[in-house]
Amino acid sequence: MAQHQKPFFKNDSTEWTELDGGLKRKILGHNDNLMMVKIFFPEGSVGAAHNHPHSQTTYVASGVFEVTLDGRKEILKEGDSFFVPPGKIHGVVNLESGILIDCFSPRREDFLK
Repeated sequence: MAQHQKPFFKNDSTEWTELDGGLKRKILGHNDNLMMVKIFFPEGSVGAAHNHPHSQTTYVASGVFEVTLDGRKEILKEGDSFFVPPGKIHGVVNLESGILIDCFSPRREDFLK
């Protein structure tokens, strides 16, 4: 059976999920095929290099990040974005405290546990 969230997300009434290294995450909405996630990164924090079978697109909502994607590094700031094809190694280093908005297809089942 498909799991999904209610059709509306209220930021003020949704708690953050605490992650390692001071990172925090909120799942903004999802169904079987799509998931949107908000992640807070304190300054100097690291989203360790990893890969997964999902397509991912990420929007920099605030802050400054050094993004490594498939061996290439770029500095991205508010308003910038990047796309990660399935299986590509990627990670970030936060240079200025900020928030990333990640969208995954299909959804990240591991985030729901």
